[in-house]
Amino acid sequence: MSRPIRALAVTLAMCSTLFAGAACGGRSAVQEAAGAYIVVATPSPSTPAEQQKFARSRFVANAGLAAGATYQWIVKPWKAGTFKKGAKGRKAALAKAGLAGTFAYNRLKAARHNAQGDPALAKALAPLAAGIDGLGNLPSRLRNGDEAAASSFADVVGRTKSVSKGMGTPVRNQYPTARQLAAG
Repeated sequence: MSRPIRALAVTLAMCSTLFAGAACGGRSAVQEAAGAYIVVATPSPSTPAEQQKFARSRFVANAGLAAGATYQWIVKPWKAGTFKKGAKGRKAALAKAGLAGTFAYNRLKAARHNAQGDPALAKALAPLAAGIDGLGNLPSRLRNGDEAAASSFADVVGRTKSVSKGMGTPVRNQYPTARQLAAG
C-alpha cells in the first residue's frame, strides 16, 4: 500500500471511531474540552411584559372552557332534572358534574390569574374573586347531589361572562374534551 492510501485508511478509521463513540452516547476528550468553551443559552423566565402579552386571550380561553364545562355537564343536566333522586342516569350525571365542577373551578382560577396581566380586566374581576374561591368545595357537593351547587356554578360563570363582555372581550362556551375534563 502506498503512503497516501495508508494515511487515508488510518484517518478514516480514527474518524469512524470518534463518530461511533459520539453516536453511542460517550463523550470524547475533544467534546469535553469543547464543552468548556461553548456556552449554550438557557431559557430565562418570562418578563412581566411577556406575561401580559396575551392576558386577555388567555383569560377568554380559560373562562370559555369553564363556561362550556359548566353548561354542558352541570347546568343542562340540572335543568333537565337529572340530579333529582330517582332520575335515570343520576349517578353518571353527578359523577360528570363533579369532574366538570373541578375542571371549571381550575379554569376559573387560571382565568383570574390571567386577568392579573391586564389591569383593567383585573379590576373588573376583583369582585368575583370571592365567588370563584367559593367554588372550591362545590364539586364534592355536586357529586353528593346538592342541586344548589349547580346554581352557584351557573351564577359565577354567568357573572364572569358578563364582566368580560363589558370589558370588550366576550367569552363563548368552549366544550372541553373528556381528556381535558379528566385531567382537571
